[in-house]
Amino acid sequence: MFFLSHLISRFREFVLLSVLLLIFLLPSAQLSAKTPPEIRNQDDLKISMDMHGQDLNGNEFIKLDLRDVDFGESDLRAAIFNNSLLQGSDFQGADLEDAVAFACDFEGADLRNANFKQSLLMESNFENVRIEGADFTDAVISRIQQKQLCSIADGTNPASGVSTSYSLGC
Repeated sequence: MFFLSHLISRFREFVLLSVLLLIFLLPSAQLSAKTPPEIRNQDDLKISMDMHGQDLNGNEFIKLDLRDVDFGESDLRAAIFNNSLLQGSDFQGADLEDAVAFACDFEGADLRNANFKQSLLMESNFENVRIEGADFTDAVISRIQQKQLCSIADGTNPASGVSTSYSLGC
C-alpha cells in the first residue's frame, strides 16, 4: 500500500512538472487585446484647432481635450463626445442631430444656431454658453440643465425655424 501511494505521489509530481515545463518552454501564441472604445478611432480623427466645416458624422470623441476647437458649420450628426472637455469650443451652425454628449464640459462654448435635435446631453455643463438660435427639439437634457438654458434662450434657428426657447420647452 505504501508503495502504491508513493508511486501515485511521484506520478502527480511528474505530471505537474511536465505541465509547467510545457507552459514555460513552448513559445506562446501572439496575444492581442481589444482596443478600448475611448481610443478606437482617435488616430483617424486628425484633430486640429480648426475642424470648421468638416464631415465628422458619427465620429467618437471620447475623453478628449477639445477646448477652444472650432467645430463651426461641421456635420457632427450622431457624433459622440462623452466625457470630453469642450470649454470655449465653437459649434456655431454645427449639425449635432442625434449626437451624444454625456458628461461633457461646454463651459463658455458657442452653440449659436447649432442643431441639437434628438441629442443626448445628460450630465453636461452649460455654464456661460451662447445658445441664440440653437435648436434643442427632442434633446434629452436634465431638468436643471433645461432651466439653466431656458434662462438664456433667445433667437430662432435659421435652418429649422424653431425658436430656442420653444425647442427647450421653456
